[in-house]
Amino acid sequence: MADAESESLRRVLLLAGDCEVRGSMATTLRLAECLPNHGYDSLVVCSSARRLSAEVRRKLTILEFPGLTTRVFGRLVRRLVSREFAVSPPDVVHAQTLRLAPLGSWLAAAWERPLVVSAHEVLRGRKRLVIPRSVHKILAVSEAVREALVERQASIADRVVVVPAGVDPPEVARLVGVLEPDHVPCIGTAGPLESVKGLPYFLGAAQKVLAAGRDVEFLVAGTGPEEANLRRLAGDLGIRSRVTFLPNLPDFSDALAALDAFCLPSLQQGLGTIMLEAMSLGRPVIASAVGGVYSVVRDGETGLVVPPQDSGALARRILSLLDDPVGARTIGEAGRQEVMARFGTGAMIDRTVAVYNDVVEPFDMRAATGKKIQEDELG
Repeated sequence: MADAESESLRRVLLLAGDCEVRGSMATTLRLAECLPNHGYDSLVVCSSARRLSAEVRRKLTILEFPGLTTRVFGRLVRRLVSREFAVSPPDVVHAQTLRLAPLGSWLAAAWERPLVVSAHEVLRGRKRLVIPRSVHKILAVSEAVREALVERQASIADRVVVVPAGVDPPEVARLVGVLEPDHVPCIGTAGPLESVKGLPYFLGAAQKVLAAGRDVEFLVAGTGPEEANLRRLAGDLGIRSRVTFLPNLPDFSDALAALDAFCLPSLQQGLGTIMLEAMSLGRPVIASAVGGVYSVVRDGETGLVVPPQDSGALARRILSLLDDPVGARTIGEAGRQEVMARFGTGAMIDRTVAVYNDVVEPFDMRAATGKKIQEDELG
């Protein structure tokens, strides 16, 4: 019975590149897990899944093709992927990032299937953007991302749809102990350790909070190219003993649960999936006023907003939460309610499936017409 149901589902290939622990990858995994309940069997194709937990790899269908996104071996590997599904290609190809759009375009063309691409970031500076004409729909994670894409390439305006990331808020947030008396608070951040995330400003704020005489622990969860520089900076600032680095986590759930407040000091941000996860736990958030943050955080209501690249402002906001734990918990609960109302996984899945159906149906009709013509000719 289960096999019959599986065969009746359409299939989507989620093209994910390297499965790193970051917000966009969390979105991919939620799609892969939930789509079978919405008419689409899911398959994740990536260059490496080594950072995913064994549980996730057991639960989902994940195929690894090392070298898939490299220049040296990429052309050879993509042909292997193409041949792997040549007999029974997926009904839709969904490239999970803009960087994977060219590869997704090549595969979709080889299989004669529609292509959907997700966009998670607001492109900075002179970063080049060329969306292939073969892309049928672009799923922008926020209105800010959509506006930036259209500004760069006006011709894609009618193909861009806003589909915010979705998270799974727990029914009851763990609020006990958060900013309570006789409790050493933990302020932290989580995500890929990259220059665009503005993490030196988080460490600068940590130094200022500690210099104010506060007994606080700080947490940096994640890994990335800036990890060594950040560890060195923590030492240079004299706060190394009060900052804990947690690299190589399978996900950020345990790290977020350990926090009393979450900071997002990014220099640019499409939306902030990890921030949404923190908010879903009732954690008050402090975020830079960039990109799609404003679509979630209303200053003083669902979170606190600071200018980017401003350690002083970030430190003052951290201190304001420490000085007013009741107000901090009120903000945290308001943020949790906001996420539950607007950023649940269900809404994300529904909107994504609607896009899939929109792009797949013309291909199905074309295939049905071709089959009818062929039968008439044979008849």
